[in-house]
Amino acid sequence: MNFHILTLFPEMIKQACDHSILKRAMAAALVTINCVNIRDFAVNKHGQVDDAPYGGGAGMVMMAPPIYDAFESIGCSQARFVYLSPQGKVFNQSIAAELAQEKDIIMLCGHYEGIDQRIIDFLHPDEISIGDYILTGGELAALVVVDAVARLIPGVVGKDESISNESFSGSMESLLEYPQYTRPPIFNGLGVPEVLLSGHHGQVDAWRREQSLERTRTKRPDLWEIARKSDY
Repeated sequence: MNFHILTLFPEMIKQACDHSILKRAMAAALVTINCVNIRDFAVNKHGQVDDAPYGGGAGMVMMAPPIYDAFESIGCSQARFVYLSPQGKVFNQSIAAELAQEKDIIMLCGHYEGIDQRIIDFLHPDEISIGDYILTGGELAALVVVDAVARLIPGVVGKDESISNESFSGSMESLLEYPQYTRPPIFNGLGVPEVLLSGHHGQVDAWRREQSLERTRTKRPDLWEIARKSDY
C-alpha cells in the first residue's frame, strides 16, 4: 500500500514512521509513505500557502492552489483521497479495514483555520476525524490512520491471529479485549489467574469471553448494548 501525505511538516511524519512496525513494513516494501511538502507549491517566493479568510475572522486559511498542485503532483487518479478534519466521520476499525483494501491513499493534513472550501468542493475527499477535539494540525491524525490501516495489511504484523482477537477487530468488533498476563507469575503479590495456567484451551476461551463481556459492560456501556444484542 502507498500512503501519500500532503503536509506542511513532512519531517514530523517521517520521524514518526521511522520506528517499530511501520519501519519494518517499509523495509519489507509492504508499505510506502510518500510525504509531499505543500510549501513546495507555494504561490510566491516567500513560501506562502495560507491567507486571511474572506469575510474576516481570526486565523489563516490554507490556500487552494498549493494544495491542488501538491495533489496533482502525485499523479494517482485512482487513489482514495482523505482529508483529516474535525468535521469528518469519526474514524474506527471498520473504516480502517475499508481503507486497507486500497492500493493508494492520499491524505491531506490541514492547519490553521482549515483549508479553502473549494478543495473539498472540487476534489471531494473523504473527511475523517479521529475524535471530537481540536489538534493544531492534521499530521497526528494522519499518523493514527496510517498506523491503524497499515497493520491490517497482510504481512505487516507477524502473527495475524493477534489482530483478529484485539478490541474492535473481527469477532471482537463490539467487545473490548480481555486482560493479558505474562511472566513473572507473581508480581508485587499479584498472581496470574489460575485458568490461564491450566492448559485447558476451552476454559481459557470461556474465561476470556467472560472477561471481554465484563470489561465492555463496565468501561464501554455503549458497546455493551451492541454486544448484548448479538450472538455473544
